[in-house]
This record gives sequence, C-alpha cells and structure tokens, in this order.
Amino acid sequence: MPIDGTSEQTTGRLRLGMVGGGRDAFIGGVHRIASRIDGHWDLVAGAFSSTPEKSQASGADLGLDPKRVYDDFSAMAKREARMKGGIDAVAIVTPNHMHYPVAREFLKRGIHVICDKPLTSTLPEARKMAKAAETSDALFVLTHNYTGYPMIRQAREMIAAGDLGEIRVVQVEYAQDWLTEDVESTGQKQAGWRTDPERSGAGGSTGDIGTHAFNLASFVTGLTLESLAADLQSFVAGRRVDDNGHVMLRFEGGARGMLWCSQVAPGNENGLRLRVYGTKGGLEWAQEDPNYLWHTPFGEPKRLLTRNGAGSGPAAARMSRIPPGHPEGYLEGFANIYSEAARAIRAKKAGEPIPEDIHFPDILDGVTGVAFVDACVRSSARNASWVTLNI
Repeated sequence: MPIDGTSEQTTGRLRLGMVGGGRDAFIGGVHRIASRIDGHWDLVAGAFSSTPEKSQASGADLGLDPKRVYDDFSAMAKREARMKGGIDAVAIVTPNHMHYPVAREFLKRGIHVICDKPLTSTLPEARKMAKAAETSDALFVLTHNYTGYPMIRQAREMIAAGDLGEIRVVQVEYAQDWLTEDVESTGQKQAGWRTDPERSGAGGSTGDIGTHAFNLASFVTGLTLESLAADLQSFVAGRRVDDNGHVMLRFEGGARGMLWCSQVAPGNENGLRLRVYGTKGGLEWAQEDPNYLWHTPFGEPKRLLTRNGAGSGPAAARMSRIPPGHPEGYLEGFANIYSEAARAIRAKKAGEPIPEDIHFPDILDGVTGVAFVDACVRSSARNASWVTLNI
C-alpha cells in the first residue's frame, strides 16, 4: 500500500526534500529561500543532519510533519519513493564527501536531484555519480548559482551571437579573505569541513570557489578546456588543502585564459569577476555589482548594459523579477536554478521535451568541475606542468 503524503495538486507546487542543511548550516537556508522565491516548491521532508536529534529539531524549526523528518537519508529515499505524494526532488546540501552516497540513493529510485557544488570530493566518485545519473530517469541539477544571474545570461547570449567575434582571452577570478587566518582550529564549522580533505576533497580554494570560477567561464564562453597549468599554495601553516591558486588555461580553438582563486586575499569578500575578450570586443562582469555588464566593441567607447535596461535582451529579462535599478543577485541566482529545474521536471512528468531555453548546470558540468580540481592538484604537484582533464 502506498503511503499518503502531500500531493502537488493540493498546493500547485512540486514537493522538495532536503538532505543536510540543518541548524547552523548556511547553505541549507540559502537553498530553502531560493526554492520559495518563485512559488514552484514546497519543502515537505528532510534528513537535515547525521545526528537524529538535530535532524528532528531542524525539521521542527521548519514546521514539517515529524513523520517526514528522517534520521538518515537512506530511510528517507526509500520511504519517499513509495509514498503517494512523495517528494519530486531532493536538494543535497551536505559537505562534498556525502554528495555521491546521498544522490545515488535518490537517483536509483527515480527522484530528481538538485545538488550543491562541487559534484563530489573525488574524481572516481564523480564518474560513479555520472553513471548513476545516466542509468536513472531522474534529472540531475548542479547549483552553480552564478549561472543564474541575468547579466551572465546576457553575456552568454552575446558571445553565442558573435558579438565579441572569435574569443581570444578569458580572465576569471574569485577572491575571498575569510580563511586568511587559521579559523578552522577555532571550531568554525564552515571552515572546518572546507579545509578537511576527507570531507572537501583534495582541493581547498580550487574546489570551493575555483570550481565556480571555472564553471562560469565555461558557461559564458562555451569554450572547452584543453589543458591547464596550476600553481597552488597553502599559505596558512598546517592547512592541508590549498587556500590560493593561479591557473593558466588553454582552450580548444586557441583561446587562452587565467584563473585566480584565493581565500586569503584581505579586502575581498566575494570577488568573483569575469572578463572575456575577442576579435570584435570585450565584456566585463563582477558578482558584487551583478546587475551591470560592460561591453566594449573594439574601437568604440565602453557601454554599460543593465539588467532591465537598453541593450539587454530576452535571456537577461527571463531571469529578472524586479524593476530596473533594484538590486537582484545571489538568492535570485539560486532561485533561477530552482525555477529552471521545476520547469524541466514538470516537462518530464508530462512526457514533454524539456524547453530549449532552460539552462542549468548538469552532471557533465559537475564531472568537469571535479576533473578541473583534480587537474589543478596534479599540475601543481608537478611544478605547474601542463596537464589535461581526466573526464
């Protein structure tokens, strides 16, 4: 007999579960807010912590039915899969080393997965995850949220349309300062797991923010990486993963690039920046001022494109919610990924093709991101020699 649960028809929304993201977990709250913004999702179930008491307390905080707050993710996957009105998708917001075992349980039961980045902590697990996704009828969505920003969609559209001509140079950087000191030894939770290679993987800043920078450059330009040379550092004494990295990039077709990621750069809070230059002009974008995109056609004055202003097109407009001049950014970028996922899942449930205008990072993007980290670590260990990605 199927177990009764909340039906989509009751609320008009898809049903979301969550693994991880309990009390004091930053990214879980971000995902919950983002999922609610456009009214596509209801959070109805969760296994919020590996500690049963904390999971139950977190579920109570969120007002969930105690029967749908689970002590472990495996029990959640089994019960929700056979429940009438069980979850449509699960959001995975655990530390990196748990992404694969959690996703595997839901994918094999046909439950769609929305997973935080990076895909996994190791490349072998990323490959296993890809196989699990390929053999499942469920969709896999990776939340590289910066791909959901309106002016990033505008930049992608302009480059695809040939506005910059042939791409020659790509420069991307992601700088922060919150790990400038040994905060992990103070018991700071976010620093603790991010600097632990058993939970984060071999890459520190490369895995945490370098993957965002690499994904953003690839998403916007459409270029495929051919090889890289990386010089990684662990500047804080005793730190077991990198906290700074300089990476040279060679793309197929001849374009060249540079990527800098650092979490020991005082004065930088969340300094994600992208610059792309081609034969016909250049584009510049900064995450801390995300509603603006600078476009410089070669030989002409620099032009400022705004999110809902003159010069921006339908790709940016479809990602926007509020009037011109009002700030829109981080949470909305996440929300755009959740909305794209909802549209794709509804199309799949209806037996219809996924609309072509839907874009979200997928399993291949995830594997490529983990392969990027793996290549950076291998290259740096070989004195910054050139290596290829082992996808």
